[in-house]
Amino acid sequence: MKIVIAGGSGFIGQKLTEILLNKGHMVVILTRKDRPSKGNILYVRWLAEGSTPQAEIQNADVFINLAGVSINDGRWSVKHQKQIYSSRMQATDELLKIIDGLSEKPKVLINASAIGIYPASFTAVYSEESTVIANDFLGKTVSDWETKAKQVEAQGIRAVFMRFGVVLGREGGALPLMALPYKLFAGGTVGSGKQWVSWIHVTDVVRAVVFAIDHPHLHGPINVVSPQPVRMKEFGKTIGQVLHRPHWLPVPALALKLTLGHKSALVLEGQHVAAKALMDAGFEFRFPGLYQALEDLSKSR
Repeated sequence: MKIVIAGGSGFIGQKLTEILLNKGHMVVILTRKDRPSKGNILYVRWLAEGSTPQAEIQNADVFINLAGVSINDGRWSVKHQKQIYSSRMQATDELLKIIDGLSEKPKVLINASAIGIYPASFTAVYSEESTVIANDFLGKTVSDWETKAKQVEAQGIRAVFMRFGVVLGREGGALPLMALPYKLFAGGTVGSGKQWVSWIHVTDVVRAVVFAIDHPHLHGPINVVSPQPVRMKEFGKTIGQVLHRPHWLPVPALALKLTLGHKSALVLEGQHVAAKALMDAGFEFRFPGLYQALEDLSKSR
């Protein structure tokens, strides 16, 4: 297949490109910079003056949208929040425009999303059937992002919204920062420790994206989380066990709020999210348990 990726140079995008190439697919990566194509990777300029991506990506089977300013980088100032929101809207608008200009339409648009669409709760369990939306910055951003991407259905194209949980990876995602205090022998419970962490190994993230491509009955929101979420206190203790470090120094909520501002909600609040759609479709997680996932990611490569 010919698969177009926006955001292919990011943490998840690089892992996804690797697995797609290994499966023999042609991968087209949309980029703002001129880059030489090689093998089965074609780099195509977009979101730049004079760029004409439609001319170079005819006959694409799949579009994948991972583009947008990372929510993990920087403090959530008003300016940064606007960048997070507008970058997602702009990239999705441009993808819709590209698809509209293609004579042969792709079969599916796989659009990144996030479990931040669900309200924080100690007791609720959210599946894809949950309709309640968080009344905060992330809730609005994710909801508006999905609504915009859904417009592709008017062209008869299947739309899938991959609601990523807390993605754990060696080189990126949430784990490096969460593990750092433990490596310095200063790890401990963050906030109350009762908040849920619906996590997912990056390997299962990219495998879930490929699974969604290969299973045409999947559409709409898909929760991309492990079947075994844990509370923050257990998450921290497990990091300590895997790294052979103590779990002893609590991190007060107030300290995180003063340091991170609104961004502190990423670790002080959480949701218990169920991967119902994936499991009902027969997806098998390679890393269903947290200890197994962290042990794999702690190995040197």
